[in-house]
Amino acid sequence: MPSFKAARLGEDIKRELTDIFRELKDPRIDPMITIVKVDLSSDQSYCKIYVSSLEGLDRAKKTVEGLKSAAGYIRRELGKRLEMRRSPELKFIADDSIEHSADIARKLNELL
Repeated sequence: MPSFKAARLGEDIKRELTDIFRELKDPRIDPMITIVKVDLSSDQSYCKIYVSSLEGLDRAKKTVEGLKSAAGYIRRELGKRLEMRRSPELKFIADDSIEHSADIARKLNELL
């Protein structure tokens, strides 16, 4: 069971990552990506970030490639902004949940 501090830090990480992603200039990174979920380990040394794109899973995978190449910069910025002694190692994972939910919404609208 995650502690309150870890959950709060996970939300802070999510908020700051959203801001950092807007500043990145890599053309592989989709400007319309969404951070679906942030999983922070209990010792706060690893962080899994699930990202999704409105354009589908293929675009999300390409975005993850761009994020992996900028991981050092993102980690440094995150450490400075949150004033952490050690910033967690970041792992980006492509997720298709937004595309899936849009598909469900489309099917529901067709039924009505």
